[in-house]
Amino acid sequence: MATERQKAAARRNLEKARATQAARRQGKRVPRDSPGMSTRQENRLPDTAFAFPKERKEPLVDAKHVRSALARFDQVEGVSDRERDQAWRRIRSAARRFDVDVSASDWRELFEGGKAKKAA
Repeated sequence: MATERQKAAARRNLEKARATQAARRQGKRVPRDSPGMSTRQENRLPDTAFAFPKERKEPLVDAKHVRSALARFDQVEGVSDRERDQAWRRIRSAARRFDVDVSASDWRELFEGGKAKKAA
């Protein structure tokens, strides 16, 4: 079940998408989603471009990757709570930079109500 904050964030993201579609209909050039990164491009990224730099997991190079990192945050295995705290700060920073709405105030909220379990 989605919380009210998650629903509100989804509504804001839909409003942005509708505004972009309307701008395109009016003939404005609005860039589409990035085509993604090749393995070669990802390998050339510095460690600081990742949410989990030691494992080089979850690159934070554009809005699409930030949303992906949020969605998969609870699936990353083999990291400590301290590393998750640091990754959460990196993700929140990247979300502000790329104007991505984050409804959770703490990474532990991502584990609530889901199937994933936090490592002890």
